[in-house]
Amino acid sequence: MFEDQNERVGKVVDPETVNYYFEEKVQPKPKKWPIFLVGFLGIVVGCVATAIIGLGLIGSRISFKDESSKEVLESLQGGESGDSKFSTILSVIETYYYQDVDNDKLVNGVYKGVVESLDDPYSEYYTAEEYEDLMATLTGNYAGIGALLQKNAETGAVTITKVYKETPAEKAGLKEGDYIVSADGYLATDEGLDTFVQHIRGEEGTDVELVISRDGEEQTMVCTRASIATPTVEYQMLEGNVGYIAVSQFTEHTYKDFVAAYKDLEKQGMVSVVFDMRNNGGGLLDSVVEMLDYLLPKGTVVYTMDKAGHREDFLSDEGSSKDIPMVVLVNGNTASAAEIFTGAIRDFDYGTIIGTNTFGKGIVQSTIPLSDGSALKLTTQTYYTPSGECIHGKGIAPDIELEYEFQGGEDDAYSVDLDNQIQKALDVLSEK
Repeated sequence: MFEDQNERVGKVVDPETVNYYFEEKVQPKPKKWPIFLVGFLGIVVGCVATAIIGLGLIGSRISFKDESSKEVLESLQGGESGDSKFSTILSVIETYYYQDVDNDKLVNGVYKGVVESLDDPYSEYYTAEEYEDLMATLTGNYAGIGALLQKNAETGAVTITKVYKETPAEKAGLKEGDYIVSADGYLATDEGLDTFVQHIRGEEGTDVELVISRDGEEQTMVCTRASIATPTVEYQMLEGNVGYIAVSQFTEHTYKDFVAAYKDLEKQGMVSVVFDMRNNGGGLLDSVVEMLDYLLPKGTVVYTMDKAGHREDFLSDEGSSKDIPMVVLVNGNTASAAEIFTGAIRDFDYGTIIGTNTFGKGIVQSTIPLSDGSALKLTTQTYYTPSGECIHGKGIAPDIELEYEFQGGEDDAYSVDLDNQIQKALDVLSEK
């Protein structure tokens, strides 16, 4: 049921790494934009993008006059007889560039450049094709290779943080910690993660050639794309009737799968539970709020604030709460929505946090659909834990700090008995 967790939690990516998906509302609510909590990029190549924390989708598209690329360029030049600097640059390109110029690419370059000028790694302009691809990714179903990716916002390096079982990525020999240098000739450092992932995803049955770097050496691997439904919840019963639920990211399906796992463990006699949020880079805001609503008593589980001081609270109601001892496992790759989960469990005094300091992604992105099918993803808010703490840039410190150490030898397969952080969780829960 489980992937090699020694690989899954044994390597923590540099803390400067940024996940490009946060939380996102795929089913927009009236008058609201979808909320992405983008933290690490737990982007699933052919999987769900994990980098979304706090990203909200806006409920209705913003309309505007539909203009051709030529009309847009003329408008930017100040009209047909414009003498602006932009007009001069275009004229020089058209006159001296050694190949014909594609106006559509020029216009999209202008749009992307405007957003890139914000110098915010979480804000991005999506063409209609890119946005459609992003939405498909967030459903958890796609044709890809079955791996979670993460991008370092400063260096541009793209790292594999998880390889799903029985997927093209696993069959090709890809491993957690591998750096992806290029996909079909497109360099990972040249594009945003959302865009780069499109070169990895594609038609089912086709091949993608990846150049990866492992232990300082480059090698080429070929993956055959397949239709993939990525599991985001895995669970089992540990000794002493301690339930174990690992959540790799927050997608449309995570809440339903989480509840099913929790109920099954309850039927098996669960008396306490470990929630494993290690290497969880985030996902949909609605998903994590629903999970917290299921676990916690009435109250605010997280709230957001925009630059005008407008506050929005996300609440747990009186419908249900679980009153059993809890532990949350975290590490430096726990980001965004996973930090919202961790912060709420901590602030409600509902569990013990074990591991290492979390990533520290405390801002919210909103996706604003445009009437031509394109979209803007912008950082719009800061989020706060129930106690009012902003964790952006600093993360959440665990109650018990403990680095991950695999307790077995090189030839030993992963086992919870050899995972020192899980064993510590069992020790803590045995005293409750």
